[in-house]
Amino acid sequence: MAAGTVQIDKLLTTVIQLKASDLHITTGQPPVVRHNGRMRRLETKILDNDDTTGLMKSITPDRCQQELQEKGGSDFAIEFVDGYRFRVAIFKQRGHIGMVLRRIPSAFLSFEQIGMPEAVKRLIVRPRGLLLVTGPTGSGKTTSLASMMNFLNNNYDRHIITLEDPIEYYHKHLKCTVNQREIGVDVADFKEGIKRALRMDPDIILVGEMRDLETIHAAIEAAETGHVVFGTLHTNSASATVNRIIDVFPKDQQDQIRTQLATALIGVLSQTLLPKKPEGVVAAYEMMVVTPAISNLIRENKTYRIDSSIQTGKKDGMFLMDESLFRLWKADLVAKEEVLLKSSKPLELAARILQAERGEMEEDEEDDDEDEDEDDDDDRPRRRRRDEDDDE
Repeated sequence: MAAGTVQIDKLLTTVIQLKASDLHITTGQPPVVRHNGRMRRLETKILDNDDTTGLMKSITPDRCQQELQEKGGSDFAIEFVDGYRFRVAIFKQRGHIGMVLRRIPSAFLSFEQIGMPEAVKRLIVRPRGLLLVTGPTGSGKTTSLASMMNFLNNNYDRHIITLEDPIEYYHKHLKCTVNQREIGVDVADFKEGIKRALRMDPDIILVGEMRDLETIHAAIEAAETGHVVFGTLHTNSASATVNRIIDVFPKDQQDQIRTQLATALIGVLSQTLLPKKPEGVVAAYEMMVVTPAISNLIRENKTYRIDSSIQTGKKDGMFLMDESLFRLWKADLVAKEEVLLKSSKPLELAARILQAERGEMEEDEEDDDEDEDEDDDDDRPRRRRRDEDDDE
C-alpha cells in the first residue's frame, strides 16, 4: 500500500511538472500522460495487475472501491499537494483495474483567457433559462462552467447551487453564496439534487451532467420556473444538442418537450480543444443564442434549419464551429490538419482554407458554397460574410 502511495505521488508530480492534462493507468503498458493533446508513455516499468490495484487502493475512498466492485467503475476527486486537485475515474477492463486522473486547474481562467464568446456574458445574467455547455469528454466544459461561475461570483450577488459528480473546482463565497453538492456524498443523484435545490431559494443551479430523462426534465422545468440552469451534454453542435434532448423522451411526450425547450432554452455553447502551436491547447466554440426565430424552429421540429439561423445570426453573437476553426487556423494558432479533423464539414472548410492560402478573394466564391445550405434564397449569408471579412 505504502509503495502504491509513493508511486502515485511520483506520477502526479510528473503530471504537474510536465503540465500534462491526464494520467492513464492500465495493465500491460507504462503509465501514459496526455500532454498538449497527445498521449505520451512515461519511461517507467510496464504495469501489471498488482501495480494498478495497488495504485487504485492508495487513493480511492472505501465507498468508491465498493462502487467499483458493484458497478464496475466510480468517479471521485482527490486533493494533492499545493492545492493541486485531480478528478479520478476508476474502472475495470478485462477484469483488471484501470484509472484515468485528470488534473483540475487550480486557478480560474478568465473569459478572455479561454476565448469565451461574448454572447455568454449576456446570457448568464438573464433572470431565467437553460444554458447548455456541450462537447466531447475532455473538451473543457468544466473549465468553461467554472469560469462562468467565477465571473458571476465576482460581479453579482446570487445564490448558486452546484450539483457535481465529483466536485472539481472549489468556489469561495465572494459576492455570491455558493453551495456545492457532490453526487453520492451530499445528495443521492442529479434529479434529487434539482428537486431539493428548488426549495433552497436558488438563483442559479449548475447540473454537472444531464445524463437521463428525469434529470433533463427536472432541469428544463427548473429553468421554466424562474431560475438560471447550467447543464452539460456530450453533443458536438447546437442542433445535435436540441435533438438529443428531445430524443431522450418517449414519442408521445416529444411535442410537449419541444414546446417547453423552445421556452426554456436560452443558449448552447459547444466546444472542443485542439493542440495549439507551438504547445498547449486552445478551444474552438460554436455559439447558439435562442432568438424568437430559433425558438420557433425548435417548437416546429425544424432543427435541420438551426445551422442556417446560426450562420445568419452574427449580430446576436452566433457562429458555427467551422467559423471558429477557420479563425484559429487563420491566426496561425492551430495546424490545418487539426482544424480539419474537428470540422463538421471538412471538405468545405478545406476549400475555404485553400482559397485563403492562395490569397484569393473569399467573398463571392465562399458565399456560393455557404448559400447552397440555406433554405431560403435571401442574401443574408452574403452580407454576414462581408461583415466578417471587414472585421478580420
